[in-house]
Amino acid sequence: MLVGMTSFDPKADLRQYLDEARHALVWKLDGLSEYDVRRPLTPTGTNLLGLVKHVSGVEAGYLGDTFGRPFGEPMPWMDAGAEPNADMWATADESRDEIIDRYRRVWQHSDTTIATLGLDATGRVPWWRPESQVVSLHRILVHVIAETHRHAGHADIVRELADGAAGVRQSNSNLPSEDEAWWSDYHRRLEDAARLFLKR
Repeated sequence: MLVGMTSFDPKADLRQYLDEARHALVWKLDGLSEYDVRRPLTPTGTNLLGLVKHVSGVEAGYLGDTFGRPFGEPMPWMDAGAEPNADMWATADESRDEIIDRYRRVWQHSDTTIATLGLDATGRVPWWRPESQVVSLHRILVHVIAETHRHAGHADIVRELADGAAGVRQSNSNLPSEDEAWWSDYHRRLEDAARLFLKR
């Protein structure tokens, strides 16, 4: 037995990691203008509000439809006839509040699925390969956690490109506490080290 370990609750552990990713993703929009939460900052168009919109659809599908519990609100960007990548950006008609509020409602819906079902409960993912479609809640939770953390990582980079803000969460940046001069020198040293390989 692990020293200091008081309980063993795998579902609670999984839920905690999912919540951390959800909150990190939404927090990355705080303090930015409407333009900055929407603007594409990579050649493939990655943007902060689009990441939230995308993850809301992902979670609604995996922790709703998969277990026979449809979210119940329309998400037309997820329909078969929607344009490619329609879930990865916010149209001018979609407000930041609308997208974030919908995502929070998806959380509530998903959390009910998690609370109601055992980790061994089975569902079906019709968009996966036939041999992989029958899944457990445990597997889907791991999948959604991985997906959400992946996109929270994208949001880390996009936010830093937007205004220089970086860190895991407001209470813990998870970065060295150094001043701007140190970071500038650090960046220069990394660039110098990388440039050595241009000569090889």
